[in-house]
Amino acid sequence: MLVYIYGAKCIGIRAVPVTIEVNITLGIGIHLVGLADAAVKESLLRTVTALQAKGFHIPGKKIVINLAPADLHKQGSGYDIPIALGIIAASEQRPLPALGKYLIMGELGLDGSIRPVSGALPMVELAMELGFRGCILPEESALEAADFTQTQVYGVRTLDDVLLILEEREDPSSLLIWNTERYRQALSQPPIPFGSFMDFADIIGQEGAKRGVEIASAGGHNVLLLGPPGSGKSSLAKALAGILPPMSLEESAITSKVYSVAGRTTGSPGLLRRRPFRAPHISASKAAMLGGGSGENIMPGEVSLATNGILFLDEFCEAPKSTLEALRAPLEDRVVCISRLKAKIEYPASFMLVAASNPCPCGYYGEGNRCTCTPGQRQAYLAKLSGPIMDRIDIQLLCRTVETTALLRGAKAEPSAAIAQRVLQAREVQRQRFAGSSIFTNSEMDSRQMERFCPLSEDCKQLLEKVIDRLGLSARAYTRIIKIARTIADLDASPDIQPVHLAEAASYRFLDRRNLLDL
Repeated sequence: MLVYIYGAKCIGIRAVPVTIEVNITLGIGIHLVGLADAAVKESLLRTVTALQAKGFHIPGKKIVINLAPADLHKQGSGYDIPIALGIIAASEQRPLPALGKYLIMGELGLDGSIRPVSGALPMVELAMELGFRGCILPEESALEAADFTQTQVYGVRTLDDVLLILEEREDPSSLLIWNTERYRQALSQPPIPFGSFMDFADIIGQEGAKRGVEIASAGGHNVLLLGPPGSGKSSLAKALAGILPPMSLEESAITSKVYSVAGRTTGSPGLLRRRPFRAPHISASKAAMLGGGSGENIMPGEVSLATNGILFLDEFCEAPKSTLEALRAPLEDRVVCISRLKAKIEYPASFMLVAASNPCPCGYYGEGNRCTCTPGQRQAYLAKLSGPIMDRIDIQLLCRTVETTALLRGAKAEPSAAIAQRVLQAREVQRQRFAGSSIFTNSEMDSRQMERFCPLSEDCKQLLEKVIDRLGLSARAYTRIIKIARTIADLDASPDIQPVHLAEAASYRFLDRRNLLDL
């Protein structure tokens, strides 16, 4: 008897259908075809053992299992349950009338328990697109899709739960993920408090840098913090995460799918709401930063895991130059395309780069006579910040050492809550401005959107012309200044860009001057 079970495979953050065909005929042996990798082939032994543990027998005939389409590589252990159900249905040990109505994925344990799989969100989206009644997934994986109330998402723990749904003899509504004890427990857990982030009120001094960080947060701009050790660069970066507004539904869906495909579930139900904050070590390889893997099993890297959030790179100039230069394309295109001989995967990479670096190898250039580096050493150190990379960093902030008297006084500054409110208002303006488009912040505007939303008066054009000529800026830096000015205008609740906004925006490009050592 030939039966069909429907599963899926993730390619990037998109799922494509996979049909598991099981046929039992005269002969002997179990044969798995359809370009399956080692993990899928090993599933046969797991599946047979689990079926026997649940009281099913393996027919002494030829069992042919085909994973279609046959020219698409299949990876992972998520095909265990479809294969097991195929054997049960094809051998007519249990009637499963609802077998073709659901998209089913999950890994089987030897005792018939079900373990989570990655990529639940794209799979549920695929089931909705193809018109399936719903999805049957491991309970932990189904938690990710708890916000998809338009379809039936079942969270199962054992093979018996799956059979209960497919036999249609009893009401399986208790297995819907919203009715499970796991879901209720996850909802009862308190959210991460706002105070878990560093508060700007606890950062003494650096008022200019705080203003720049606020602007960067409001418009999603990339920012570089340059200063000596102990000046508060890392603290500013960590505090920045606390003033970003929650993600919108569209942003949450994109970021959550990246984490779902990567198998990095948070344990909380539904889509991710808090923006990611990724801080990889400077020794991270290009594959770890951009994503990589063999064949079609390409996993997202740090630039994708930071989508709609922050990618914090401390000691920026100490990182391998090849890794820094690899950030060029993601910073410009906001996607990362990873190509292999037989595969090409595209992941989103729309993140805020927050980089921190010392101004020289010893770290104290610009702090009186404390620097012990030669001019050549300083030049070579800052040369790692190549022109193309600096063009893509919108805001460059210089952090000076905080005076001892200020530290002793310990005067409290403006708290993060007040700054976050201004950032939220600016983001709301941008949300309304870009409604119906695929972007969310000023930093993502293309040339046509800039022409529409950033008109410049004659005074603004004259001022910008002087700035460009004096600093020798590139065309990319020119557009970045206009985008920053648009964000500053949003913070000021100004409908138009004023010369004062452009002047402030240009002041954040001090590293673009021709003499880099003139700090």
